Amino acid sequence: MASMGLQLLGFFLGLLGLLGTVVATLVPQWRRTAYVGSNIITATSYMKGLWMDCVWHSTGIYQCEGHRSLLALPRTLQAARALMVLSCVTSVLAIALSTMGMKCTRCAQGGTNKNSLARCGGVGFLFAGLCCLVTVSWTTHDAIQDFFSSLLLVDMKYEIGWSVYIGYVSGILSVIGGVILCSTCGDSRLPSHATALNALPQTAPTYQPHAVSKSNHTPSPTSASSSGYRLSDYV
Repeated sequence: MASMGLQLLGFFLGLLGLLGTVVATLVPQWRRTAYVGSNIITATSYMKGLWMDCVWHSTGIYQCEGHRSLLALPRTLQAARALMVLSCVTSVLAIALSTMGMKCTRCAQGGTNKNSLARCGGVGFLFAGLCCLVTVSWTTHDAIQDFFSSLLLVDMKYEIGWSVYIGYVSGILSVIGGVILCSTCGDSRLPSHATALNALPQTAPTYQPHAVSKSNHTPSPTSASSSGYRLSDYV
């Protein structure tokens, strides 16, 4: 019962990690305008995402424009897209495998690979979480490096957006869920020789009568008379 509860906990953590990864991938808040220097009070705020760039005006107007060309994008942005999409797809596959392999479900209940399916789902959550963490860590490093660079103007400096923070939380949740699933999916199958012994029919032991002891000496008169006959009757 305890392992079943841990499996459910790992599954829901992985599910939350998937939802957070999808939100972090779609929302254009990976980088936002840094309010430093003369930009403390500004009428326009710029935000950059994986799929589009957005502008927010102080009048309340919010405009977004998607990236029209894939090949014209920086390689770092292309790699971030690929890793986040791979993380989402892997999490979906991990959810499907975990659903079939957990003890609380009836999928593949009669098979011997139920634990293996749950373990594969845990590995999928681990891989998805690592992909997400690598992407947000890479983005954080680039943002910090550009922010403290003296070669860039103040207007061209960006801070970390809240999509990156969501990515950190989602990646950690996916990794923890994958570790829990992998640790609770032990091999419950018996060894082959034990299974073979249990499969043999159990028969009741046959009754063996006690062997009658035989001796070479002739019966004495006393022993013969004790059986109801006397020796004088045959003489």
